[in-house]
Amino acid sequence: MTNLGHRYAVGDRELWLHHEPGTTGPTVVYLPGAGLIGLDFLAAQRRTGPAVTYDRAGTGWSDPAPLPRSAADVATELRALLRAADVAGPVILAGHSLGAFYARRYAQLFPDDVAGLLLLDPGHEDIFDFLPPEAKEIDAAIKRHTETIPELTDEQRSMARGQYAQLYAEWPAAERVTLTDYHLDKWRIALDETRNFDTDIYAELRAGGALPDVPLLVLTAAGRNPVWEQFADPDLVTAAHAGIDAMHRAIAAAVPRGEHRVVPDASHGFLAMQHPGAIAAAVTDLRAAHGDPARTTSTSGTAS
Repeated sequence: MTNLGHRYAVGDRELWLHHEPGTTGPTVVYLPGAGLIGLDFLAAQRRTGPAVTYDRAGTGWSDPAPLPRSAADVATELRALLRAADVAGPVILAGHSLGAFYARRYAQLFPDDVAGLLLLDPGHEDIFDFLPPEAKEIDAAIKRHTETIPELTDEQRSMARGQYAQLYAEWPAAERVTLTDYHLDKWRIALDETRNFDTDIYAELRAGGALPDVPLLVLTAAGRNPVWEQFADPDLVTAAHAGIDAMHRAIAAAVPRGEHRVVPDASHGFLAMQHPGAIAAAVTDLRAAHGDPARTTSTSGTAS
């Protein structure tokens, strides 16, 4: 159990939330991607206070819940948790990967509670419109592979501990150990959370309506995807990355105050851990845009 944060009663469950103080509002709320938890965003959170990290039900140090869940359930739960923890709104929602779907669903359901959106290497319900035709076969092959992965060997666990030690070098020692143990023991949660990824979640977002007119920033992790490289030739991987970049540009262009930025050498799963400075810069700009409604951001750029 982490030394940070508190558990709050939300309905018949208790959910973990850590609130980092600060005076430059609005508060940022981080929504982790599948398999990640609130503590994974600690380096970004400490650069962007006031900010909140939390664990969805069924993950981290929140109570269990049947997985997968609908995006509406996750969004409604988060809204109730923020109220239980006295986190004042409107808030900036920073959603990574699967968390970006949940952030967008929250904005669809509760537009007045949202000051801005930061989408960190997000997926999208129309993703295959932007990818090469072969991508569907590669996606199916990856899913079949992940369903049959055996438990980690002692050697794999030892190697992973060394990698996590480097990844979480900035984290306090207790949290670093806690995070490593969690990911080595609970890695299959990512599979459970995404079982309805391309069915129910996609349908929810398509039917959910427009996003509110708030500042929106999309960050693209430009590093090569190591999972794709196991299943596709280099040219196809390059084309897939180009498609993701085009999709992210389209997401940003679909709203009045959208902007797209590329984070060089960032990996999809570890964007928040490897590049908290790029996230902090994006949050600073979203706060400025929220404070100045006449300010628009419509150019693409590179985040360091």
